[in-house]
Amino acid sequence: MRISDDRYSRDRSRLDLALQFIRHEARTHTIKTWTGLTDDRIRKLYRTYVADSSECHVPRHRGKSPSQAAFFMRSPRMRQETALLASMLLLFDVLPAQPVSADAPRPDATVPRGSLLCKAFEAYRELSPRPNISFEHTVFLATALLRGHELRINACRDCGSVVVVDRLVLRTPTCLECQQTHATFRPPSCRTR
Repeated sequence: MRISDDRYSRDRSRLDLALQFIRHEARTHTIKTWTGLTDDRIRKLYRTYVADSSECHVPRHRGKSPSQAAFFMRSPRMRQETALLASMLLLFDVLPAQPVSADAPRPDATVPRGSLLCKAFEAYRELSPRPNISFEHTVFLATALLRGHELRINACRDCGSVVVVDRLVLRTPTCLECQQTHATFRPPSCRTR
């Protein structure tokens, strides 16, 4: 194998990842971060392979990427979807299974991790009946969970399923299913009269 062959395959994988991100409606800055391509190259890819194709229209979003962790905690349904998405991120090895120590090097936004991120997002979309989390929010969630400053992954204290919680929560979390089970099956002494 020649050196140029290796460089060609590396460039090809970056372009393929950029097209996947474009189809998932990622912003230019996000694509640039994960692929290392220039803004101009990303716009040309969009015009050549997406905008001019006869397939469905893929919108290009402008502005800043999502950055509010509260988005994932705003309702029980969003917490449930966030837990499902975090499970997919763990299953597809986008996030490490064990927490990363503060001084350990963290994996960056690389092309192989970007491909796994796309697969995890697509699996989440398949499993969720009406998905509410966009690809940009998925990128933010993966980054936030990896850094651990605002959000962290925990296990439900009753069933052990994945739960995403605010980092400052003191009590052991429960999943939505266990919360509903406890609410409907309270002992008679706990019920109000």
